[in-house]
Amino acid sequence: MSRSVIRGPLYAVVPAAGVGTRMGAGLPKQYLTLDGRTLAEHTLQRLLAFAPLEAVVVAVCDEDPWWPTLPVAGHPRVQAVTGGASRAHSVRAGVARALQLGGEQAWVLVHDMARPLLRLSDIQRLLEQCGPQGAILASPVVDTIKQADADARIAATLDRRHIWRALTPQLFPARALLEALQDDPDSLTDEASAMERQGWKPALVAGHGDNIKITVPEDLALARFYLSQQQETWS
Repeated sequence: MSRSVIRGPLYAVVPAAGVGTRMGAGLPKQYLTLDGRTLAEHTLQRLLAFAPLEAVVVAVCDEDPWWPTLPVAGHPRVQAVTGGASRAHSVRAGVARALQLGGEQAWVLVHDMARPLLRLSDIQRLLEQCGPQGAILASPVVDTIKQADADARIAATLDRRHIWRALTPQLFPARALLEALQDDPDSLTDEASAMERQGWKPALVAGHGDNIKITVPEDLALARFYLSQQQETWS
């Protein structure tokens, strides 16, 4: 593996303190089952299979009754921290723990718990193509994209050659990301946005399209299909 940019230890940070209200399931979506296991177990299994990771830091709700029941919660490379009311607050708590563990040279891969189909080859590619200002997995848009005005009318047709969908993981130096997340964290939807506000230009690294995020109920059916297609070849 090329580590020309990433000199220090590498950690994964997984925010998982949300309640997933759009699923309407009565419990956080990371505890819904996919092929007999929770989404959390699928996601963490894949991260733990990536040997270069020193540890996986999971930010969970302080009163989460489901997390302690998962066998993976006791894995020696998994650490739990208390998350916050927003994604950015949870990521900040996880990045702070990574800095405690790995020191000022640490880098962090921030990954959504609700993306259980991540491929190890995509993590590898992300590290290999990462520049000094970080990198994110992303997918080039293939649809025609319209920009709307305030009345939901078409204001413009955007050039899709320059538009990508942001995926995770997103990879940055831990100290720089922690500092970027201090500024108005509630307005952020991903870590790259925080770095962009600091003037950074992270690299876009093409990832597989089956790295979907489970957000609404129909996503589970799509995830089952992709999982059956991946079988044991998700590396």
